[in-house]
Amino acid sequence: MSFDVAALRAHFPALTDGAAHFDGPGGSQTPDVVAQAVAATMTQPMANRGTVTQAERNADAVVREARQAVADLTGGDPGGVVFGRSATALTYDLSRVLSAGWGPGDEVVVTRLDHDANIRPWVQAAEARGATVRWADFDPATGELDPAVVGALLSERTRLVAVTGASNLIGTRPDVAAIAALAHEAGALIWVDGVHLTAHAPVDVTALGADFLVCSPYKFLGPHCGCLVAAPELLETLHPDKLLPSTDAVPERFELGTLPYELLAGTTAAVDLLAAQAGPEGDRRSRLVAAMAAIEQHEDRLRERIEDGVRALPGVTLWSRAARRTPTLLLTFAGRDAADAYRFLAQREVNAPAGSFYALEASRHLGLGDTGGLRVGLAPYSDDADVDRLLAGLREFLAS
Repeated sequence: MSFDVAALRAHFPALTDGAAHFDGPGGSQTPDVVAQAVAATMTQPMANRGTVTQAERNADAVVREARQAVADLTGGDPGGVVFGRSATALTYDLSRVLSAGWGPGDEVVVTRLDHDANIRPWVQAAEARGATVRWADFDPATGELDPAVVGALLSERTRLVAVTGASNLIGTRPDVAAIAALAHEAGALIWVDGVHLTAHAPVDVTALGADFLVCSPYKFLGPHCGCLVAAPELLETLHPDKLLPSTDAVPERFELGTLPYELLAGTTAAVDLLAAQAGPEGDRRSRLVAAMAAIEQHEDRLRERIEDGVRALPGVTLWSRAARRTPTLLLTFAGRDAADAYRFLAQREVNAPAGSFYALEASRHLGLGDTGGLRVGLAPYSDDADVDRLLAGLREFLAS
């Protein structure tokens, strides 16, 4: 299918301010239809979920529709979609539940490729239970995480493997399905941080082999909240702390307090807008797969343009080198501070921030310390004019 980036851009009021946005990995801009869905939900009758009053039915419909939307986006089961404040919060919440039975002799595997939100909750949970943490290193020269490296750390004592679907720092997309197969062979669960991957490519939790996958709607055009996707049957085996009067049903038992209905409505609107990029024909899941594949192709083309342009610049190191990667580039400059490039570009209304972006272990493993580099991240609404402005800005910075 063809992808009409100009038509999509028309939905983003923020793009009219003239800035070129390469800050999508930190959160995408918000389309009008998402804001309208949030406002409409907040101004219609709403109450706690139920079936008696219209306000109760409105709330119930919003939640059910949002669960189905996230399930369609990820290939999951709506009965296993849990909403929370953020992917980080959901990971912390479930780390406490999953680690309740861990003890000395048990092990958990984390990777240095990951955002700290898929490292620290597991490290801290293991420490609290006396369990052991095993670290899987990626190759800093290539950015690749070899499944065999993870496999070598597994044993009958492994309880959980935590791995990213895509690095938010350098874009690497490890072979999650191969890692999951190794983890399951060892009898371990696998937790996938899908926050960065879900914004850039079709996702199928079953094909990935993920027992748990978390994602963040605000990375894929939606509002600020988090989603967890798992099989309802697996969630039935877990028993989080909760209030005594609250339901013990799955997935509600994992959602503490009243859900933010307006944000869930915005999440559904974001998923619908993505699906609309594939046209009106077919069910939403098939349209989402087609749309995300087209967006991936569009973003990859722009990424290649940036990479070609960057390679022609003197003294610039491109750290995003994996064979499969999202359109996320990390740059450093010989003798120059990446933060200076960030400020220089910002003065020219090109937004590409600098830092390690919570991927602290990855930045350190690359030898970049805690400061990281300049991160250039594309989004579905990025276009060729944005790329032209970025490359011109980088040339000007290096000449300054």
